[in-house]
Formats: sequence, structure tokens, C-alpha cells
Amino acid sequence: MNPLESLRLAWRSIRGHKLRSALTTLGIVIGVAAVIAFVSLGASLQAGIIGDISPDDQRSLYGWAAEPDTEGGPLAGAQPVFTQDDLAAVEDLEEVSAAYGYATIQTQAISNGNETVAQGNGLIASGPSYIRDDRLAEGRRFRMGEREAVINPAAAGQFEENVTVGDELTVTFLGGERTTVEVVGITTTSEGLSPFEGFESSPRLYVPTDPYYVEQAARLGVGGGGTGSNNASDGGNGSANSSAARFLAIVVEAPSDDDAAIDAARQAAIDYLESSRSDASELMGDDLEVQLRTSTELLQQLQDVLGLLRNFIVGIAAISLLVGSIGIANIMLVSVTERTREIGIMKAVGAQNRDVLGLFLTEAVILGVIGAILGTGLGLVGGYLGAQYIDLPLVYPLEYVALAVVVGMLVGVVAGLYPAWRAARTDPIDALRYE
Repeated sequence: MNPLESLRLAWRSIRGHKLRSALTTLGIVIGVAAVIAFVSLGASLQAGIIGDISPDDQRSLYGWAAEPDTEGGPLAGAQPVFTQDDLAAVEDLEEVSAAYGYATIQTQAISNGNETVAQGNGLIASGPSYIRDDRLAEGRRFRMGEREAVINPAAAGQFEENVTVGDELTVTFLGGERTTVEVVGITTTSEGLSPFEGFESSPRLYVPTDPYYVEQAARLGVGGGGTGSNNASDGGNGSANSSAARFLAIVVEAPSDDDAAIDAARQAAIDYLESSRSDASELMGDDLEVQLRTSTELLQQLQDVLGLLRNFIVGIAAISLLVGSIGIANIMLVSVTERTREIGIMKAVGAQNRDVLGLFLTEAVILGVIGAILGTGLGLVGGYLGAQYIDLPLVYPLEYVALAVVVGMLVGVVAGLYPAWRAARTDPIDALRYE
């Protein structure tokens, strides 16, 4: 029997039992679709995150002080030990172009004229260079010591009338203290600008650490700021307590994104901050050490987590493929039993064992191929819809798509081997007697 004849007979058998064949391939369809959809979403998420790292950001080192064996992401186990004097000294180092603190200031609400919206943690204090030029849609960076802010599109659009450059907003801090801030710039995206923020989209106002964080640290005693006299409502520019406020997180910028420059800036900053010359050394002692990581290094941890999640989902999808292979094997065994007399007649008219084996194996392979093709289409559509819904750049990892298709076909081959072998071993005399 030639291959084309085996293919014709196998397809006739599949068409003769449409519902049974459809249910048989369902497990493979779901398994292949799950693999492709979730791997595509994982690759799209990774591309979206890495795509947010501009060349300017790659020269930024994000730092905190924690115990060396502390596990977790950015700021895990961090302690507020860095003062503004420390950062000024680090910025003066030859290997460093800029150094500033980073802090999230708790607020109650943001007001635009008579309209007020609740906002708990969207006020981020940092240095002017934290807002990179490529992230500014309009306006300019804020200036240190001024009551200015750069906001993101989510913050600008949370009021009935969009906020524009030049508008003034009123910020209400925890405890009821208020201050005004002039909007001097709007970013291009609502996503976080660094690993410290994460990459979710939410309203954010970026303000200079001096005066905003310095005043809050002095008023609330945050980070060793004490209970200084300055507060957020005094309307002044700057604070006499700037050297007392301590930062949980810092950002150190290298002159360029060259690996040697980044390593030199990292080492120089760590050497100073851990030396007896720094204020941070008073609180760090022997238990804490300075951690300085680039965006890429910090995001590698997230990529590792995404990799584990992807492998976990692929494992679940593999179980579905296993169930699908069992379904094919089961249906093929049933088909062998149903067609016992047909097998006997085929052998009686001269069919060889390899002909019967090829017929049933071809039928199983067809089911596997159909399941793989349908699963691939469903998985590609699922990945596309998921990426569009989450607003991610669509990435199809073609190697996984090809692997899923090949596995779907192999499932059909493996699942059909035993039923086909059993059919080929059928004794023609017994088969002709079978009722």
C-alpha cells in the first residue's frame, strides 16, 4: 500500500467519526495553544520591560544599604543611611557624573483647582537627571531647590481638564500639610522610569528631593531627619535640615554607559560610602553593605522570575499534551477494536503488517498534526490579544512556536505506535471470525 493510499484511508476514517476525532485532538489543541500563548506573553513582557531601558538609564546605578545575604528585589532589607552630604561627596568623585537620593513620599490627595483626587504614593522625590531627556514629551526637568514637578500622562489626565505645563497643583501630605507645585514637564509614558518604581502605569509626580523629601523627613523624623522646624507649608525653597535627612535609596550615574565607566563609578561610590568619611558608615556598621545595581542587573531578577513562571506554565501545558496523547491512544485502540474485521479482510487480500501499521499510524499522525495546527493558530491569536490588552510590544518566540508544533506532531506519532502495532499483529483468521 503506497503512502497516498494510507493517507486517503486514514482521512476517510477520521471524517467518518468527526465528533470523536475533534474531541480527540482537543487536548493537543489546548496544550499547544497554551504553550505558544503564554510563552509569547512572557517574551512580550520581557521585551516591554527591557525596551524601557534607554542608553541614558543604562549608566544609572540604583543603590541601597542592606545585609549582604538579603534575598529579594530592589530595596530588599534596605535601611535609610545616606545623607545629602554623602551624595554631594559622591557626586564630586571623578568617576561619577551625578548622585542623588530617591524616595516615595506618602500623600493623601492631589488637587487641581477645585477638583481633588485621592493619591497615596504617587509623589516621587529624586534628582533632576532622574527624568531623562528622552522621556520628556513637553516642558523641562524640575530644578533642585524649587517647588516644581514633572508629571506623567496618567497624572495629567486624572482630572476633568488635563493638566498642562505651567499649571499649579496642590499636594496634601499625610497629616494634612499642604504645598503647591508648579508643573514644568510631562513625560512620554505613564510607566515607571526605573526598577525602583516597577513598570506599572499609575499617576506619578516627580519632584526634587530638596525641598520636598527634606522637609517631610524633618517634619516626620523620617530617616534621621529629626523634628526640624521646616514643613511642607512654609513655602520656602530648600531646608536647613537637608544634611540630616537620610535616604533609603540613591541613584549614582556614571559618565557613560561603557562597562568600564559603570564599574569605576560603582567601585568609587561604594568605597566612599563604606569608608569612615561618610555619614552612612555611622549607621551601616559591619552588618550592612552598599548595593549598587544597573537597571539591567535588577531586571535580570525579574527575567529569572518570568522564566520560572514560563517554565511552570509550559509544564502545565505539557500535562495537557500528555492528556491529549492518552486520548489519541485510547481512541486509536477503540478504532482497532471496531475495525477488526476490516483488518482481517485487508490481510486476507494481501496487505502486509507494515501496511496495516502505516494506516493506523498515519491516522494518529493526522490527528496530531491537526491539533498542532489549530493549537498554533489559537495560541498566536491568544498571545496577540493578551499583548494588546496589557499594552505590550508583541513578540513571538519562533523557536517555541516551532517546538510546540513539532511536539504536537510527535504526540500523534507516539500515541499511535502501540495501537498501530497491535493492529498489525492481528491474526487474519481471528479477525475474520470477530463479531
